Amino acid sequence: MKQQQLRTLLLSMLCAIALSPAWAQEKVTLSGTIKDGSTGEDLIGAAVVIPSMPGTGAITNVYGFYSLTLPAGQYTVRYQYVGYEAQELEVDLTSDKRLAIELNPSIEQLEEVVVTSERLDQNVTSVDMGLTKLDPAQVANIPVLFGEQDIFKTIQLLPGIQSAGEGGSGFFVRGGSADQNLILIDEANVYNASHLLGFFSVFNSDAIRDLQIYKGLMPAQYGGRLSSVLDVKMKEGNNKEFGAQGGVGLISSRLTVEGPIVKDRASFMASGRRTYADLFIPLANNDDLDGTQLFFYDLNMKANALINENNRVYLSGYFGRDVFAFAENFGFNWGNATGTARWNTVINDKLFLNSSAIFTNYDYEIGFGDLLTISSGLQDWQLKEDFFWYPNENNTVQFGFTGIHHTFRPTTLAAPEGGPFNDSDATDRFALETAAYVQNDQKIGTKLSVRYGLRVSNFNSIGPATYYTYDGGVIADSVVLGDNEIGNPYWGLEPRLGFSYLLSPTQSIKGSYNRTYQYLHLLSSSTSANPTDVWIPSSPTVKPQIANQYSVGYFQNFDNNKYETSVELYYKDMANQIDYSNGANLFGADDIESLIAFGRGWSYGAEFLVRKNVGDFTGWVSYTLSKTMRQFDEINEGNPYPARQDRRHDIAIVGSYQLTPNINISGNWVYFTGNAVTFPSGKYVVNGQIVNYYTERNGYRMPDYHRLDLGLTWITRKTERFEGSWNFSCYNVYGRQNAYTITFEESETNPGETEAVQLSLFRWVPSVAYNFKF
Repeated sequence: MKQQQLRTLLLSMLCAIALSPAWAQEKVTLSGTIKDGSTGEDLIGAAVVIPSMPGTGAITNVYGFYSLTLPAGQYTVRYQYVGYEAQELEVDLTSDKRLAIELNPSIEQLEEVVVTSERLDQNVTSVDMGLTKLDPAQVANIPVLFGEQDIFKTIQLLPGIQSAGEGGSGFFVRGGSADQNLILIDEANVYNASHLLGFFSVFNSDAIRDLQIYKGLMPAQYGGRLSSVLDVKMKEGNNKEFGAQGGVGLISSRLTVEGPIVKDRASFMASGRRTYADLFIPLANNDDLDGTQLFFYDLNMKANALINENNRVYLSGYFGRDVFAFAENFGFNWGNATGTARWNTVINDKLFLNSSAIFTNYDYEIGFGDLLTISSGLQDWQLKEDFFWYPNENNTVQFGFTGIHHTFRPTTLAAPEGGPFNDSDATDRFALETAAYVQNDQKIGTKLSVRYGLRVSNFNSIGPATYYTYDGGVIADSVVLGDNEIGNPYWGLEPRLGFSYLLSPTQSIKGSYNRTYQYLHLLSSSTSANPTDVWIPSSPTVKPQIANQYSVGYFQNFDNNKYETSVELYYKDMANQIDYSNGANLFGADDIESLIAFGRGWSYGAEFLVRKNVGDFTGWVSYTLSKTMRQFDEINEGNPYPARQDRRHDIAIVGSYQLTPNINISGNWVYFTGNAVTFPSGKYVVNGQIVNYYTERNGYRMPDYHRLDLGLTWITRKTERFEGSWNFSCYNVYGRQNAYTITFEESETNPGETEAVQLSLFRWVPSVAYNFKF
């Protein structure tokens, strides 16, 4: 049945392309690449426009390639990209032609744009919904905790994206949990994207070239997560000249170097960041602190080489780690490592191929001196092929396939013989996740654009392994797989549909539907910190999570695209959701699947955005009104309850003002409803011990959260070859004591009475950093 549905969809797509009016006469193709003239890096989403044919044009793909098929003739072709000087060329298009274009940055425009897409009206004209693109250089002035540039904290200021906690880099998207976000760096999956228990993300902004986050219509090439895709591209390296940039702050320092290996043909980029709190520990002159470590580091590296006009190769990697150790009594470290090898091939003027081989590893280790060591991890090997086919000016087809081999290393306890602990040697588990997809972006007339596609995914367990099914927490049956035997198959059909209809040149309505499957699941213990959360695969007991999302929106720009406004409504239902059973402690459990509860979830809301893109003053106001619920038979007596990330109201106001050519002031104010939380409803005494009594799950609320952050950037020196600047910022300017946790303890002044104790983390956090570039 699934094969028949797939064949039907493919035939329908081919018929739609074949019946397009673009086939009515002989055509020729203009193709090529568009790059940054100052660095040689590809420009993603640059526009190719034919002014004499309104509505006709092309957009470069994520690798900087474009293809546009037109009737033979003489054309004025305009190449443009926001923040760059446009170029117009007279092209005699009597046969297929390939042009490599370089656009030079426009300093005046670059300073004005804050959050941008490839064209100032792209938010209105494109089919994309719930998509935001950020350039790290253009949001550098937004004040954040400790003064550290962090793209994760910036996206939390956008509608539909919520902060996971005070100062943290984790985020929730449209009611989904944190593990339902697919986070990629140069196409490699990052399983734990935070440092310092969540207060920093793993992404060093100096190494990032481009960032896109999808929370609505998800393109068919993406899969494996329910709620969002955060696709981060590293810089490729300047192939024109050598350069460096960096900064020194209160918490960390960073340095990025880049330059040509062979001018105009090959380049490299290397970027490092490290905190240095541990370097000051010897100044305490305390022998008890000998051997104490407290730091994290990131290292991003990338190189690329142009083999010929049709072939280019890339090699990139990310390596990051957190290390915390108190003398020799306790140690805790965790980190990610990724590697990506890519080969771009222009097969012909209408067909482009990207081939990728990808490696990902995440692991953690906790040591308690000589008593006990706890470790776990996850490793992936992936192959991926992505094709881009441009049959005519009205259709852009993407198709491809991917395969991922997963290795799950469960929590393992290692202890010496004769000690108080016993070894727990859990067996690794293996799985194979594959997918194939096809998608077409089609223009129908001058007002209607549609996107339709299908992703077919498959997940299989690989032996040796034994999988159990449970009835009431007790083993009911088992499935045994031999060495390299494949079993427990799951299939998923994931349609992706969207449209955009222009009501006028400045306003449009859009709609979309997509289904997503998630075969990997994050189990978060009620007593453990984020780095020790456990990823597990789908199994006979743990079914794949499934989400269906429906959204509609209205988009309008004003004053020649200086102002953008949008309203998006969405509804998302989620099946096979996972939560821990009442009283469960997942950490170190051998039969972890017996402690899990399964249920459903749903979320709906409205997202409002008003944004000013150009001028001395730029910024945006976002507001999200939403509700997120969960329902499990084993939890809350089977009644629906608010998810932890359920927030009725979420507001962000962001502004940046260029006071003088060398001074920029910025600020942001955020407010959101407190998270849903489970508090005790009463207490009772058992054998002289006070025991809290709990009723409904997440039946209470943390206090509402709000704060104001301010920042100032002062360029103290700027020449043709060097720029130096100071950044001053203050997090939580008016000192709001926002609740991080609330616990219930016996009152010291009134024994026998219980009182709520609030812990607040950050109050008046000033920061200063010096940044340089040459």
